[in-house]
Amino acid sequence: MDQAQLEYFRKLLQDKLNALLDEADKTLEEMTVSDSKVADPADRATLESDRSFELRIRDRERKLIKKIKTALERIDDGTYGICEECGEDIGVKRLEARPVTTMCIECKSKQEQEERLKGT
Repeated sequence: MDQAQLEYFRKLLQDKLNALLDEADKTLEEMTVSDSKVADPADRATLESDRSFELRIRDRERKLIKKIKTALERIDDGTYGICEECGEDIGVKRLEARPVTTMCIECKSKQEQEERLKGT
């Protein structure tokens, strides 16, 4: 992968990271500022359900943030775009679709197939 492509993916990942961190800050601010003194039990239940849903989303995003930071580290150490299983280059189209991926499509497909076989 050439330097221009690496810089493209660095910017893509950094922009996504910044957006996720901004969303996390907004959620934290909204949850600490919102009025939790709701008299109606149904409204209180709805509020708690909404908060729970929001926290589940943020947890998924927290995991994605970790993957993005790891991908940025791989760009820095020169291993970005190289499959961790077979050592071959990961296709640019795959990286565009999933910039945090660590496996080429062949190795990932094989891994998923093995997981399905274990699950049956």
